[in-house]
Amino acid sequence: MSKEKDDNYWRERLTDEEFRVCREAGTERPFSGEYWDCFEDGTYRCRCCGELLFHSDSKFDAGCGWPSFDTAAHSSAVEERPDNSLGMRRTEILCANCGSHLGHVFPDGPTETGLRYCVNSLSVRLHPESEEEEGS
Repeated sequence: MSKEKDDNYWRERLTDEEFRVCREAGTERPFSGEYWDCFEDGTYRCRCCGELLFHSDSKFDAGCGWPSFDTAAHSSAVEERPDNSLGMRRTEILCANCGSHLGHVFPDGPTETGLRYCVNSLSVRLHPESEEEEGS
């Protein structure tokens, strides 16, 4: 899928709130998203294009109110870019396939990777392990 899709393309496929987060780099309120406290087995895929981004076994409770992962599903799943908005220095993470805003990555994770991929629930969809097995 191309990163060149225009806003009209995405507005037809996403809710207003999904569009704000995914295409305008918005952030959902902490502890409000559907996956912040979900620990079901499966894969997390981009809400916009369906690309595999994270596996549930890399998810942990960071206490921040957003889904947090210590590693991406594969090295080319997530793109990083500097984000100096709001007077902060952060690293934005995006779906490498379609450019959808996912959240930010921080170097304060509790596992051996030392990373915390802090992701908006609205930017991903959980595909439970049972669905993944059926689709094989």
